Amino acid sequence: MQGGHDLGGKQGLGPIDPEPESEEPVFHSEWERRIFGITLAAGMLGQWNIDQSRFARERQHPADYLRNSYYENWYEGVCKLLLENGLISETELLNGTVSEPVVSELRVPSREDVEKILNSGGPTQMELESPPKFQPGDQVRVNRNYTNGHTRAPAYVQGCIGEIAMHHGGHVFPDANVKGQLQGEHLYAVRFSSKNLWGYGNDNSEVTIDLWEPYLAKA
Repeated sequence: MQGGHDLGGKQGLGPIDPEPESEEPVFHSEWERRIFGITLAAGMLGQWNIDQSRFARERQHPADYLRNSYYENWYEGVCKLLLENGLISETELLNGTVSEPVVSELRVPSREDVEKILNSGGPTQMELESPPKFQPGDQVRVNRNYTNGHTRAPAYVQGCIGEIAMHHGGHVFPDANVKGQLQGEHLYAVRFSSKNLWGYGNDNSEVTIDLWEPYLAKA
C-alpha cells in the first residue's frame, strides 16, 4: 500500500539531517530499547511473520505514521499484532496489567533457542522450479500496483523502466507472505537511471533496487 511509510521520491518533506553514525546511539531512550525487545520477543511466539509485522506498522493513518518516531511506529505495530492475534485485550493494553488467561498453545522458545534464532537470522532463499523470466541486461518496466495490501515495490519506481543488473535467485515473496502464503518468486537487482526516475540527472547517477518478478514486465 502507498501509505505514510512509502516516502521514497516524495517532495516537500524538507531536508534530511541524519546524525553522524559515530555519534548516534543505538537507542536514544530506554523505552526504545524496551520496544525493540518486546517486538522481537513477541515475534518469536510464531503468530506472525516479518511481512505481517511490517504491514502492521504501515496500516496506520499516514498522519500518525509521519508524526511518530521510528520506535513509536514499532510500538503501534506490535500492539496491533498482539490485539489482532488475541494475545492481549484492549483493556490489558490500556491498563498494562494481565486480566485474561495466557494462551497455553503459544510457542515460547527457551533462552538457548532464542540465541540460535538470533544468530541464524531468517533466510528467505527458496528453490524454484520455474526459470527466471529475465536476465542481466534486459529492460523491464515496474508494474503500477494500486493495492491496499503489503508490497515492497516503492511507489516512486512504479511505471519506470530499468535494467536487470543481477538475479538473486528465489526468495520469499512479501506480497503473499503477508497473507500467510509461503510463496517464492525470482528476485532481481534492477538498475534505474536518475533520468528514468526523476526526469533529470546525469548519466553517472543511478539507483539500484531489489524487485521481485511479479513486479516487473518486459519493457
